[in-house]
Amino acid sequence: MAKVNLVRRAEIGQEKRARTRAQLVAAACTLFSTRPSASVTIDELVHEAGVAKGTFYVHFDDMHALTSAVADELIRAFDDLLQPRRVATSDPLLRIALGCNAFIERALEKPAWGALVARMTRSYSKIGGTAQLRLREDLQEALKQSPQPGLSVDLALEAVIGIILQVMTAIGEGRLSQKDRAGAVGAVLGAIGVGRQRAASKLAKLTRERTAPFHRDSVAASEVGEPREKRAIKG
Repeated sequence: MAKVNLVRRAEIGQEKRARTRAQLVAAACTLFSTRPSASVTIDELVHEAGVAKGTFYVHFDDMHALTSAVADELIRAFDDLLQPRRVATSDPLLRIALGCNAFIERALEKPAWGALVARMTRSYSKIGGTAQLRLREDLQEALKQSPQPGLSVDLALEAVIGIILQVMTAIGEGRLSQKDRAGAVGAVLGAIGVGRQRAASKLAKLTRERTAPFHRDSVAASEVGEPREKRAIKG
């Protein structure tokens, strides 16, 4: 009688559970990118994921727990997306431009991801918490170096976030494309008081920096928008 490798059997079980959980999170991302998370039912979720309803409860207590998992995935994706660019320069305006460009380019690459980020960030403050904290630091430094009359850090923060979320929503809906990328970043710089000549200089530097490699996103970000059948094959 063949000897059973209990350790390997346990590993296989863990791998299978991880794949199934990832399927559920990816399905939630797909549905949340097109409608409010509160409107999505468990039945709709498991149908999109291609798993049995009972499987859902193996991994999550309720939809709130799944929504939190999606938020956590986005937080990790944000860090992977922003940090390599942020540490590449000490120029606060270039950091802001690079960060905004990173979000726009990822949304152009994966429109459903852009729509998801825009929708979830508006609904769950913790998603953009770290990114907003870093953006605030860069804005404080930029405005300290070049003060703008009547423009507080709080107002600048709201302006930048508002523009980026609206751009990502428009990309997700197919209303903006790659040709609008530089203009969107320029609009952000203009909103925080950067003059045309200086903004053009930052955009030129941004173009040179765009060749920096992307970090791989989390499962939720990389599989948003994939058909259920394709995700099932992966699992």
